[in-house]
This record gives sequence, structure tokens and C-alpha cells, in this order.
Amino acid sequence: MADREDIFLRAKHRAFGGLSEDAECQWAGPFCFIQAADPQLGLMKAWRDGDCDSEGAEWAEEVALTQRAVEAVNQLQPRPRFMVLCGDLVHAMPGGQLRGGQERDLKAALSGTHPSIPLVFVSGNHDLGNTPTPRTVEDYCKVWGDDYFSFWVGGVLCLVLNSQLFHDASACPQLKEAQETWLEDQLSRASLAMEPKPKHILVFQHIPPYLKSPDEEDDYFNLQKAVRQNLLDRFKKAGVKAVFCGHYHRNAGGCHDGLDVVVSSAIGCQLGEDTHGVRVVVVTADEVVHRYHSLERLGAAGVDPDLCKLLKS
Repeated sequence: MADREDIFLRAKHRAFGGLSEDAECQWAGPFCFIQAADPQLGLMKAWRDGDCDSEGAEWAEEVALTQRAVEAVNQLQPRPRFMVLCGDLVHAMPGGQLRGGQERDLKAALSGTHPSIPLVFVSGNHDLGNTPTPRTVEDYCKVWGDDYFSFWVGGVLCLVLNSQLFHDASACPQLKEAQETWLEDQLSRASLAMEPKPKHILVFQHIPPYLKSPDEEDDYFNLQKAVRQNLLDRFKKAGVKAVFCGHYHRNAGGCHDGLDVVVSSAIGCQLGEDTHGVRVVVVTADEVVHRYHSLERLGAAGVDPDLCKLLKS
């Protein structure tokens, strides 16, 4: 797969399709991208066995599902501007004996992605550990790229965040502070009508702020209330349009006060009634419209006709 390593390097350095950031700051009309989450190689069998604390000794199913996702996305016309994977790339935690094999096989499954579709990686709790350390963050960055960063695409500003630093940064407080300083700068510039002014601002992270309502109780699958409210207030003040997340292995989310929190189910293990799939997101001048598509449906029929119509508007 050496000839496909460029797709990971492109994502790491945030260059899209060989275009400069200056070019990508300009609105050029509607486009689409793909949001995926939780391929989590190794979880499916571990879940069936009732042993999710294991590393996940088998992952052929997740590899096949990831390959199906790549094949379905590759055939879309027009092609998506990028595909983002919102965390939990593999199941084995940092330091696990099986982690290297899972990472290698996921990269191989993703290597068939068309060269015109950059991949963007978001860190999850299985990628960094539930309580990340400087070492686990460093190891992740060596394999997948930066744990937080921004990029422009088609006039839209995108912010990729490390949500583990919101969840529990007790072992790496300096890393949390660094992300907070960076994020405040990004959001402040947006609030002050930065130039060029983004058509929309989108956020990508693993853990959702909430699953259904901003005032819901704390849960394994959401951020704590105080952290959640602080983030939501800052996002709204800066004019963030949507926050795309994974982690829940089910579809969820909601729109409150103009901010859309989008929780997408998994490419891999399903914990609810949804099917293996990805989310198609269409960005127009006025709105960001999204819909979850099963892999089977996307591969057989492509993007829903009403979304395709938006791309031509």
C-alpha cells in the first residue's frame, strides 16, 4: 500500500486535492462529504462474546465493512470532497498487543479510497485511551496525524477536536490547555468576522456533547454537563453550524438554538437498530443537510435524489 500512503499524509497536513488553503477558503458552490465513525476493528466479535474489555481478537468483519464503505463512496458522483472518520478507528487500546495489526489492516482497507477523496481522522477513546497521556497522544499522531487541527474546504472552515481532552485530561493537563488555547483562538477569530469569512463552520469530534437534549443526564456516551454547556455556548457564539460525532454506535442528536449536533452510527459494530453505514452531508450556501445511508443502500442506489438535487442548485 506504499503508493496509497499519500492519502494519509494529505489528511495529516490538511491539504485537499493539491489545492492551497487560499483556494479552499473561497466558496465555489455546493459540495458533499462523507462522515463515518467507529470502524473499531475487533469490537464486533468482542461484543458478541460479551467481552468488550478484551482487545478484539478477530476483525475480518470490520475490514470487509470498511472496504464496502470505500467502494460505495468511490462510486459517488460527484465525488465527495473528503471523508472523515469520527474516532474509534480500532478496538485495541493503546499498548495492546493486537493494536498494530488492527491499525495496519484498517489502513489497508482504506487505501482503496479514490485519490481525490482525502481522509480526515478524528481521535476517539479507543485510539487514545479513556484517560489519554502524552505518550498515547504522541503514538496516535505518529500513525494517524494531528489530534486536533483545522482545515478549509470549499469556503467552509472545519475544526477537528480531541474530545478525550474534554472527557478526562487528568494525565495530560498541558495538552488540554494547548487545545483550549488553540480552540479559543479559532472560535474568537470566527466570532470577529475573520477574513476570509467562512460560509459555514463545522466541528468534528468523537464524543457527542449530548445524544438527544443539551440538558440530559451525564452518560458514558456524552460529555459531562458543565463541559458540554461550555462547549455549546462557545460554538453558538462563534456561529458553528454543526458538530459531527460518533461514539454511540447508533444514530442520535438534535438541533437546538441553531446548532446541529449530529451523532452517526458505526461502520462497524451496531449497538442499536441501525445498520452499518455512513452519513452523506451536503453543504449549500445556506444550509448543511445530512442523511445516514446504509452501506447496502449507498452502494446500490447512491445518494438520495433530493440530496443530489441540492448539489445542482
